[in-house]
Amino acid sequence: MRLYTVHLSGRATSPDRDAVLVREGFCWPACLFTGFWALWHRMWLVALMLVLAAAGLSIGLEALGFDPLSQAAVMLGYLVLVGYSANDWRRRALERSGLVEVGVVAGDRREAAERRYFDRMKVLAAQESP
Repeated sequence: MRLYTVHLSGRATSPDRDAVLVREGFCWPACLFTGFWALWHRMWLVALMLVLAAAGLSIGLEALGFDPLSQAAVMLGYLVLVGYSANDWRRRALERSGLVEVGVVAGDRREAAERRYFDRMKVLAAQESP
């Protein structure tokens, strides 16, 4: 089972349409496509920082005279670090844009987690109404 955090806008007209689920844990797309992943999620400053960090690492390692294997190992470490941090960065970006984390839900896939969350919301809504 995977865990997802659920984010909703404070002024959401329809929670089922405006909900954003962010998976907890390692993010393979962010690891493999760093800057493009950040641009896809409209995190412009994060994308710029990721590209600058990769370029700085590459130039710095070359200037220090690291051999190609060592450079590859350091860059691989950088990519793993990005993969582990990416979803946390996305959660912060959602928070800055006005979305509020309203819960955590588990599911085998994203769709199953969404279904479980919305089913739980229906039950809660039915309990609140007399």
